[in-house]
Amino acid sequence: MEAITSSTKINSNNGRTFNTRTFLDSACVAKKVVQLQRSQQAYAQGDPATSVMYIQEGKVKLSVVNEVGKEAIVAILGPADFFGEGCLAGQSVRMGTATALIPTTLSVIQKNDMMSAIHSERTFPDRFMSYLLSRKLRTEEDLIDHLFNSSEKRLARALLLLTGYGKQEPPQKMLPKVSQEMLSEMVGTTRSRINFFMNRFRRSGYIEYKDGLRVNPSLLNVLLHE
Repeated sequence: MEAITSSTKINSNNGRTFNTRTFLDSACVAKKVVQLQRSQQAYAQGDPATSVMYIQEGKVKLSVVNEVGKEAIVAILGPADFFGEGCLAGQSVRMGTATALIPTTLSVIQKNDMMSAIHSERTFPDRFMSYLLSRKLRTEEDLIDHLFNSSEKRLARALLLLTGYGKQEPPQKMLPKVSQEMLSEMVGTTRSRINFFMNRFRRSGYIEYKDGLRVNPSLLNVLLHE
C-alpha cells in the first residue's frame, strides 16, 4: 500500500539507532521551526526554492495549478516526511504549493544548511536517500493506481493513505477535515462519484461519521476485492 515509511529511525553501521528528528533538533543543523494553521501555505507555486522542510507534526497537501487554474493534488504528507527537496537538485522556483491540512509544525532548513547536514552525519544521507527512493516508489504506485484501478479503489486507497496505513506507526482512525472536493482531486473523478462511494463505504461499515471521519481497517477489503 504505502511506499513511504514514516519511521524516523534507522540503524547505522555501528549498531546505534539514528533518529532524524533528534538529529535535526540538535545544534548540528540550523533550522527554523514554523507553526502553520489549517489551510496556511508553507510556500506557493512560483516562490523561490531555497529550503527543505521536515514535518514534525501535522499533515501537508502538495498541489499544482495549471494555466487555466485547475488544481491537482500531488501528495498528502505527514509526520517525518520531507518536502521541498527539489532545491537540492537545482530547482530555482517551487513547482507546486504546500498547504497545511491541519495545524502543522515544520522544521525549515535552508538549502546550504541541508547540504551541510548531509555531509556532517554519516547516517543522515542514507536516511535521506532512503526517503527519496521511497517517495519515487510512491509516485510510481500512484501512477499505476490512476491507470489501472477503478475510482472506488482509488478512493479507498486515498483514505487509507491519509490515515497513515502501511507506515510503521499505527494508523490514525480519525481523519482531519477532508472535503469531498479534495478527495475528488486526489482520486481524479467527480465530487458526485465521491459522494456515492463514501455513502457505499459507510453502509458497508468501512467508514463512520462520528465527531469527524473514522476510517476502519476493513476498508482494505475494497482494494483486495477483484
